Amino acid sequence: MYPEFHAADVPRETDPQPKTKAKPTNNGDDSAVVWTPIAEEAARAASVLHPDESLLPRPTHRRVITVANQKGGVGKTTSTVNLAAALAIHGLKVLVIDLDPQGNASTALSVEHRSGTPSVYEVLIGEISIAEAAQVSPTSPNLFCVPATIDLAGAEIELVSMVARESRLKEALSPEALDQLQPDYVFIDCPPSLGLLTVNAMVAAQEVLIPIQCEYYALEGLSQLLRNIELVQQHLNPDLAISTILLTMYDGRTKLADQVTNEVRGHFGDVALRTVIPRSVKVSEAPGFGQTVLTYDPGSRGSMSYLDAAKEIAIRGARRQGA
Repeated sequence: MYPEFHAADVPRETDPQPKTKAKPTNNGDDSAVVWTPIAEEAARAASVLHPDESLLPRPTHRRVITVANQKGGVGKTTSTVNLAAALAIHGLKVLVIDLDPQGNASTALSVEHRSGTPSVYEVLIGEISIAEAAQVSPTSPNLFCVPATIDLAGAEIELVSMVARESRLKEALSPEALDQLQPDYVFIDCPPSLGLLTVNAMVAAQEVLIPIQCEYYALEGLSQLLRNIELVQQHLNPDLAISTILLTMYDGRTKLADQVTNEVRGHFGDVALRTVIPRSVKVSEAPGFGQTVLTYDPGSRGSMSYLDAAKEIAIRGARRQGA
């Protein structure tokens, strides 16, 4: 079991008081110098931009993870791209599949997704392979993205008449197809609905990651999502499991955030990550510049939180695979 969670454990955007750190002088004496928030953030940024790639274990088997929650605005896309970027920075090869017609994951990873660009739509209808649609993100040479274009908006209607409509993405993500890209992780960013695209994502994956906003309304639709996952497990993909719950937009100033956190941890237990993602302006600003928060402001608390969450996901997965 994880240790009891307290609001004080959640990082804030800045420390309340400057810290001091002993620094040796030329004469061998130690003198106290002010350790400012700017210096601290610079040190954090350096640790993000130049990580020790040996810190994260490489999974023994490729992990395909669907990021799903039918409620909008809970941090699905933000979590998908930032977790993927964090893993890629540490030397792991990651493929992000943007299955949301809005194409926000494609924007955040700064890949081309105008109409006519080879995309996940053409992959679903069988015109091209996943490798032909994948683009390398400027974020990292280890990070690939299959973009979503506006064409995907009509895909659910077109898929209705197709044979094995729930398994189109699974067929496209066959081991042979993915071997061309050799990813260690595949993240599928779902639209904010429980339609055919989301079902395709769940059928194609082994794991579901559910981001939950630390607000009351975020819990209301969770039971419907869990029922849908159970139906997919029973009829389409018995190997599917909820592997990760990620609490997002945590605001330590409110009692509600603590109440939601405790309720989620009480229900899901160890499935909920110890790391929570704080509410952060930097995390919200980054997509507007076509970047993840790890490249937009690598020293920010939001960046460090996603880095910690990615480490936790990688280490937990390695333990499960080794068990």
